[in-house]
Amino acid sequence: MPQNEWIYDWNLATPPAIAPGTRVLLDDETLRDGLQNPSVFDPSIEEKIEILHVMESLGIDAVNIGLPGAGPRAVADTEALAREIATHRMKIKPNCAARTHESDIRPIVEISQRVGIAIEAATFLGTSPIRRLVEDWTVDHLERTTEKAVTFAVEHGLPSMYVTEDTMRTDRETVKRLYSAAIRSGARAIVLCDTVGHATPSGAFNLVKFAIDEVVKPSGEKIRVDWHGHNDRGLAIANSLAAVAAGAHQVHAAANALGERVGNTPMELMLVNLRLMDLIHQDLSRLKEYCEKVAKATHTSIPPNYPVVGHDAFRTATGVHAAALVKAFRKNDTALANAVYSGVPAHLFGLDQVIEIGPMSGKSNVLFWLEKHGIPADDSVVNRIFDAAKQSARVLTEAEVFALCSEAARH
Repeated sequence: MPQNEWIYDWNLATPPAIAPGTRVLLDDETLRDGLQNPSVFDPSIEEKIEILHVMESLGIDAVNIGLPGAGPRAVADTEALAREIATHRMKIKPNCAARTHESDIRPIVEISQRVGIAIEAATFLGTSPIRRLVEDWTVDHLERTTEKAVTFAVEHGLPSMYVTEDTMRTDRETVKRLYSAAIRSGARAIVLCDTVGHATPSGAFNLVKFAIDEVVKPSGEKIRVDWHGHNDRGLAIANSLAAVAAGAHQVHAAANALGERVGNTPMELMLVNLRLMDLIHQDLSRLKEYCEKVAKATHTSIPPNYPVVGHDAFRTATGVHAAALVKAFRKNDTALANAVYSGVPAHLFGLDQVIEIGPMSGKSNVLFWLEKHGIPADDSVVNRIFDAAKQSARVLTEAEVFALCSEAARH
């Protein structure tokens, strides 16, 4: 957020790691990698289309619409999503995952031709020494496979996004050799992956910088560099921002951090952080709707204390906090009220601060609650609610507070 006279921002005390004005693209993996989470249900195509439209409203740049090589249902859903994008002339750009096999790439070619829009082919294969050991693969074999797959995609009219799994644990020479082969074969986007959530921010920065300096620049081609991270160490957001600081153009992420094991970089928190860093400016008022639609469609839940979109993100029942909020609200300044006890201004995301009443509350909570609900703050009402709250082990529900108001009125 821009500096102002009321907040000293240590985040801006030195030049920012990401230069102001940097264009950061986002690729939504919710409907592909997100659905690999073992606990999710695969949504109906109607639900996927609804989610797609919310992605579009949030200004998300690209979307992975499936892995059609997985079977008939995957083909049908991928084609339906591609057709929705084409029919509604949506700005969001589709891509599909594919193993580096012709049998996986060909369905993307056929869907692209039937629907009449370009679909980027995200061809992937494992490259780390540990994976090569398990699979009995040589780097020579991986290079030949890379060249064949990328060439096939490009010759059939697909933009090529070349992906190596576990790039974060792959040796320098192999990274250089395989990505260089992909670019020579026609790939115009490369994806560096932290497939197992091994990275730290410095590691993500180092890998992206190496790829740009040792692969992209020497190629002489205009290549988009993507970062795809997982959250096993809880560092996915920090790693993604470090990757952008090193020069990555696009970050892959999924709603509610869905994905393999503990999931991908959370899309909603990438949007929040990029907005607060003044790097994106689109309307994010449907952010919570996006997360809730995905949770409902995949039969998963959003923890109440989850940042920004969790039920408790902007609720407080603590007396000291509430007292400060009430004073800010009295000044008729929404931005002030949303910043005095929050590092994330709720109004930027279509949300509001909420003051509730519980055992940690002061009378200011009660007075403000009554005012907001148009109920006179008689001493008997205030005291009855306050006493009940202090005896409770949790925050009072709205129904309970109304009942206490009624009781006080009868006595």
